[in-house]
Amino acid sequence: MGRTLENKQQIVEGLKGLIADAELALVLDYQGLSVREMADLRTRLRDSEGVCKVTKNALMRRAIAGNSDWSDLESLLTGTNAFVLVKGDVGGAVKAVQSFRKDTKKSEIKGGLFEGRLLSEAEIKAIGDLPSREVLIAQIAGAVNAVATKLAVAINEVPSGLARALSQHAEGEASSSGNG
Repeated sequence: MGRTLENKQQIVEGLKGLIADAELALVLDYQGLSVREMADLRTRLRDSEGVCKVTKNALMRRAIAGNSDWSDLESLLTGTNAFVLVKGDVGGAVKAVQSFRKDTKKSEIKGGLFEGRLLSEAEIKAIGDLPSREVLIAQIAGAVNAVATKLAVAINEVPSGLARALSQHAEGEASSSGNG
């Protein structure tokens, strides 16, 4: 039994909601993947706030219709597609998909869309190679801490440097007035 018009409209509205929140969309060919493998992919995506939706291309076309940020996704809507929509850790989600593909030796990434722009395979790989958000935050915090430490040392050095200079100046005046 086919889907009713009302059911299709609900699916399209759900997709629109996911797309509105998403920063990245990856389109995967899911042909040959088992239900267990799809569940595994969905579990891997959870930590990065990614979801994997399998839907007909026609319903996805309706969901992106009129949305200029997502219109370029249209070119990827052929064949059997699973859509990975990410609103959180984009790099983490790409890593999860890459890890899943490596482990299963199945599924191809047809392409992706990030900030309204189609991504090449090399660009998707580059996103996956980025450090995680937590690592980046730690690196930035370390850099800020290093700058703050150097600044504190420099600020602390000003009074002692000034004291040394005054002391040398005083000693110089004392020795020159004692010789005169």
